[in-house]
Amino acid sequence: MGKKVLLSALLLLMLPLAACSPDSSGTSVGKSQDPLVVGAIPDQDPQKLQRQYEKLAAYLGQELGVPIEYKPVVDYAAAVTAFKVGELELVWFGGLTGVQARLQVPGAEAIAQRDVDEQFHSVFIANKQTGLTPVKEISELDKLKGRTFTFGSESSTSGRLMPQYFLQQANIKLEDFKGESGFSGDHDKTIKLVEAGTYEVGALNEKVWQQRVEDKEVDLSKVDVIWRTPAYYDYHWVIHPQVKEQYGEEFVQKVQDAFLQLDPTVPEQKEILDLFSAGSFIATQNSNYAQIEKIGRKIGKIK
Repeated sequence: MGKKVLLSALLLLMLPLAACSPDSSGTSVGKSQDPLVVGAIPDQDPQKLQRQYEKLAAYLGQELGVPIEYKPVVDYAAAVTAFKVGELELVWFGGLTGVQARLQVPGAEAIAQRDVDEQFHSVFIANKQTGLTPVKEISELDKLKGRTFTFGSESSTSGRLMPQYFLQQANIKLEDFKGESGFSGDHDKTIKLVEAGTYEVGALNEKVWQQRVEDKEVDLSKVDVIWRTPAYYDYHWVIHPQVKEQYGEEFVQKVQDAFLQLDPTVPEQKEILDLFSAGSFIATQNSNYAQIEKIGRKIGKIK
């Protein structure tokens, strides 16, 4: 009887160890139940983003077989910081914030972008009361001197970095605008500020503009596009190297595959692609954002 009691006690002591022992893939069984924490730069209205990422989280959870937690952040810098400390593990960054994040996390990888992101554009919009006409050549941006102008977030690629870069190509400095340049915070706010006449001109993400026009959320009697920038690389998914410890060495490839396999012929998956204004997701890599890094350093957004 004493031996049976001793054996039972030993088995009870071993149970917690067994629960945390590695499985055949080298992943801790206990850790594998931790959620993959997904985030994104808050470049649009928060309610629109919440719906978008709830749909995506459900899809990724099903494809990857792990819990997914979407964690919103207050601004672009917060997304970069949360990724740096490992609080966010998979983040939808713009070109600039993606570079900023990866430079602070050795081993971080850009793994996927939308089909539109390798040839992305910003648009300049103007309040119609300004009388500004469409710009055909970059040199014609000179007509914006003396106007009030707003960017989006200070760390936005399509709402600040690339528009400022192209303005510099036209020999326009921020001091050439009337008063201080504004920073609205996101693309939706930029539209509303220019529409209301608070600023005469603004720069924003072309895809957000197109979607708001399609959804009839823009008063085109008050505001319209006057210029479309040249193309550049922009948004992309960046994954934290700590996921390999948490879920196994093959996990990064599994996440990339999940994005690349989103199928527009499947209604639920098409809805996700539509919410991202994408026809599909395609593979990408860190080196695609070398131009963004170079411009970011030149403008002072990357040290």
